Amino acid sequence: MAFLLASLPILVILGLMIGKRWGASRAGGAGYLTALAVAVGYFGAGPRLLAYAHAKALFLTLDVLLIVWAAFLLYRVADEAGAIETIGRALPGLTADRGMQALLLAWAFASFLQGVGGFGVPVAVTAPLLVGLGFSPLTAVVAPSVGHAWAVSFGSLATSFQALMAATGLPGTLLAPPTATFLGLSGLLVGLMVAHTAGGWEAVKRLWPTVLVMGAVMGGTQYLLATHHLWNIGALGGGLAGLLVGVLLAMRQPAAAPSPASPAAESAPRPDNRTLFIALSGYLALVVITLTVQLVHPVRAFLESLLVIQVPFPAVKTARGFVTPAGLGRKIPLFRHAGAVLFYSAVVAYLFYRRAGWYRPGALKRIAGGTVRRVMGSSVGIASMVAMAMVMQHAGMTETLARGLADAVGRAYPLVAPWVGALGAFMTGSNTNSNVVFAALQQRTADLLGYSVAVILAAQSSGGALASVFAPTKVVVGASTTGMAGREGDVMAALGKYILLLVALVSVLTVAALAVGLW
Repeated sequence: MAFLLASLPILVILGLMIGKRWGASRAGGAGYLTALAVAVGYFGAGPRLLAYAHAKALFLTLDVLLIVWAAFLLYRVADEAGAIETIGRALPGLTADRGMQALLLAWAFASFLQGVGGFGVPVAVTAPLLVGLGFSPLTAVVAPSVGHAWAVSFGSLATSFQALMAATGLPGTLLAPPTATFLGLSGLLVGLMVAHTAGGWEAVKRLWPTVLVMGAVMGGTQYLLATHHLWNIGALGGGLAGLLVGVLLAMRQPAAAPSPASPAAESAPRPDNRTLFIALSGYLALVVITLTVQLVHPVRAFLESLLVIQVPFPAVKTARGFVTPAGLGRKIPLFRHAGAVLFYSAVVAYLFYRRAGWYRPGALKRIAGGTVRRVMGSSVGIASMVAMAMVMQHAGMTETLARGLADAVGRAYPLVAPWVGALGAFMTGSNTNSNVVFAALQQRTADLLGYSVAVILAAQSSGGALASVFAPTKVVVGASTTGMAGREGDVMAALGKYILLLVALVSVLTVAALAVGLW
């Protein structure tokens, strides 16, 4: 009975989002109210406990949303200037090989876009470009959907990885190595899948050496950045490195069958080097500012000294005897926060593009308005799910679920852990939300079973990242950009076989990592 009631908020979200097609904000609100009712009515959560649970939820939400808002602001600054379109136009002219075009646009460029924007941006930007190059609308949606999946955890300037840290209270230095390893290895399979979508097994046989080189560079770059406190530019750096290497390989590769480009694509001029450099300047500013804040100690210390939010919380206890121990809340250095770094970068990028004359009148208003409209719904969904997760955690509901799963699955849990993250991302449309809802549960279950918490949480975030692109909400956005509205079922059928294989790979990697004892 206790396990069923504890799982009720999650089942409510799952049912409403999949069965009723509700958005994350509405379903998250319903899940939160369900958690509140169950916590009070069955688990004995009193007013004092709920007050502190909501206070913690407020700070955790702030921690995550600072990044969400600033990341999309930076994307809008570049998009309004035409920088994203300029970068996209520069790539197809490098090669007539359909498979190589797909690797450049649907894998490397989509991963770069996930690094800086996320929120459905990779597919929305690259799918029309692929259609213009002669790819079918179905392939144009499926290829970038698969192609950027490996970059989700450290994409959107590490929003979902930040949520993983915030939800568990564990440092990124502990969580980054296994997470980056799982996703980097998954990225190699992702590259082969993108080649397969573009040209079948013939393209896979022809391009596997290229995939191996690009994948090693992208995964290796992301790993190095993520494990050296630079996780917020992990996917960005990996995607950018992949683009650079991919361009070099494309220029040296003999042409295969050219793709039948549309008239629109043929008439679009390829940007010159100066124009391309200006387009990239906003993201180069992000890299420089991030490295400066992270690696130059006087700058880092000065920003940390300005304003830090950290609140102590007392121990609280339910009427049934479950105790949440006292401790400090999450530390938020506002001026050195990842969201602040993104905001500084957005300001510098705006100044670059404005000086270059790339903005039309009213650009600033459109940037601000577009940012608010795009992330407001996501913000409400994140806030409600964070509140739900904190109520469940403080009421002992997460503990009940963890013990139930540990008893039911036992030693096979490492195989299941990635699928829990995948389920969360599928039902919420977001790896961030999946980490908020399930990370504490996975952490506690790993503790109870004696498994490495870092490895199980890496499985959670990796499974969620790979499955997030399969979420109905993401598929609808992608289908709408290529004229496939109403054919979302076709997209999900084509996409599903790739995503299931990727999550299964993470299950194998999780078992292997625990067997070897790497982390």
